[in-house]
Amino acid sequence: MTLSIEEQRRIGAAIQTAEAKTSGEIVCVLARASSDYLAYATAWSALAALIAPWLLIAFTQFSVQRIFLAQILIFTALFVVSSASGLRHRLVPRRVRRAQAHRAAMEQFMIRGMARKANRAGVLIFVSFAERYVRIIADDGIADKVDPSVWQDAVEALLGHVSDGRIGDGFVTAVEKCGAVLAAHFPPGEQKDELPDRIFVI
Repeated sequence: MTLSIEEQRRIGAAIQTAEAKTSGEIVCVLARASSDYLAYATAWSALAALIAPWLLIAFTQFSVQRIFLAQILIFTALFVVSSASGLRHRLVPRRVRRAQAHRAAMEQFMIRGMARKANRAGVLIFVSFAERYVRIIADDGIADKVDPSVWQDAVEALLGHVSDGRIGDGFVTAVEKCGAVLAAHFPPGEQKDELPDRIFVI
């Protein structure tokens, strides 16, 4: 998962263009993953290492020392394999991954200063690549004026592009769609552009 410098510039330009038509703000965040999930790799490896001695006792004549050594080797080998990023995420239940991605999106909303806008018309476009999770979070000012389903079109467009490996195009499309919603409810005014017109890759 990468975004080239050119793609990042395109997204920044799309944000700038969209915000020229509204007093709202748009912030984009692309996360490689919402968590490292190492706790799950540790838990699965420990479980296997705890079960292994019972099997070795039942089906082998190994000494206590060899069983203990086997237990250590099983834990170490499984942890090394399961902590590889591709496999690590598959060991985590989908609902846990979604909950973690949702938590990360809410954290980014606060970290990026979205809630500091006086008119409360900020929109965060968040993608967590490892979880294939897309979320659009609108601050109270705009959320009170539009039905949450309004953002679904942008979410689906972004998900489609992410699935095709065209993350940059997906963000540009989502920015344009969110910008149109903001422009309809928060036309340009004296509100300053307070947040950077760029995508944050974390």
